[in-house]
Amino acid sequence: PGGAGPRRLRAAAMAGFVRELERRAGPALRLEQRAAGGVGCVVWDAALVLAKFLETGACPLARRHVLELGAGTGAVGIMAATLGANVTVTDLEELQELLMVNIENNKHLVTGSVRAKVLKWGEDVTEFQPPPDYILMADCIYYEESLEPLLKTLKDLTGPDTCVLCCYEQRTMGKNPEIERKYFELLQRDFELEKIPLDRHDEEYRSEDIHIVSIHRKQVVGAQ
Repeated sequence: PGGAGPRRLRAAAMAGFVRELERRAGPALRLEQRAAGGVGCVVWDAALVLAKFLETGACPLARRHVLELGAGTGAVGIMAATLGANVTVTDLEELQELLMVNIENNKHLVTGSVRAKVLKWGEDVTEFQPPPDYILMADCIYYEESLEPLLKTLKDLTGPDTCVLCCYEQRTMGKNPEIERKYFELLQRDFELEKIPLDRHDEEYRSEDIHIVSIHRKQVVGAQ
């Protein structure tokens, strides 16, 4: 109803291929991907690992306010919404259509809420205040030029109680190790980092070279 038909057909015509992500309880998430386009168009392994980690229940998500950065297909944020969180998935303008399609395709599984919004790293984040309970990031460390804007956005978005879960695949090619090192070095100026041990990841969706780091703002001594 309401003219969704033609839109859905157009979306189907543009569809790349669907990735199913099994859930512990109930039907799988169905995530459309785009065969052409930028890195945001497929479900990366780090997103699967983080989504399945959320399902372990290690972080209580019900009725929590959750923001996903660099959401791409929206896999992680939508999974959080099926676990009762109120989620905003964010990415660049050109990925909004794909995010909307995936929200629509999985809305019957959502027990919290989920919406998509444009958020460009380094820009004003007033509309995303107050600080969320959780910020989710999967494979957001690629480009040297995006490190500073990403760190600014993290600083602007986080409150003293915000938990940032950053999942990334350790890549040994080219400049990747150097970019990773620089990212964590810069991050440690303002944040405390704690690696989540592999044995706490989902028993099936885990890998030696995919890491989940829990990140909190450093407490300012003497702050009121």
